[in-house]
Amino acid sequence: MNNGYTEQIRDRIINAPEGSVFVNSDFADIADNNTIKQSINRLIQEGVLRRVIRGVFDKPKFSKLLGEYVAADPDAVAKALARCYHWTIAPCGDTALNMLGLSTQVTAVWSYISDGPYKTYEWDKTKIEFKHRTNKEVTGLSPMTILVIQALKTLGKEHVDEKTIRVLSRRLNEDEKAALLAEGAEATDWIYTVIKEICKGEREND
Repeated sequence: MNNGYTEQIRDRIINAPEGSVFVNSDFADIADNNTIKQSINRLIQEGVLRRVIRGVFDKPKFSKLLGEYVAADPDAVAKALARCYHWTIAPCGDTALNMLGLSTQVTAVWSYISDGPYKTYEWDKTKIEFKHRTNKEVTGLSPMTILVIQALKTLGKEHVDEKTIRVLSRRLNEDEKAALLAEGAEATDWIYTVIKEICKGEREND
């Protein structure tokens, strides 16, 4: 009876890149929640999907180099959880530094600020934590602006140097710099001073 819905869900998954992460609500335009759950359980049994944690699934990605399926991408899982619960999130701490190329240290915990509640999720050897912050810190700002501000906060004023500014300036495209300059005006003074250095050439007047 639900076979047609299952096939539509299967098609969406098959057409998605390997490693894509899904939650039930990603298929809400196809069927009701109970039907989606039944279809997902069937697709897990068939190996089309893999359960990561409760309510979160991925399309397994095979690594030819390793000769095995790789673990689910923590950032994609975090974004899927945010979609599911309608949270606005952004990487923070060492996670933000890694994503911007400011650190190569492998983090034990993937950290995000969120306008949702404090939550942690674990699977295999991976842990994600969401830290509640006020809406001012996460809503109404573009993802890159939040990411840069969180990275600068993590480093601290005394550890932001010319290399940091150079790396960030090269990492951001012109549109991202324009948004950062406009949206970062509400940040603390020292952070906005750094932002202006990152975006040099974007401002006509200081």
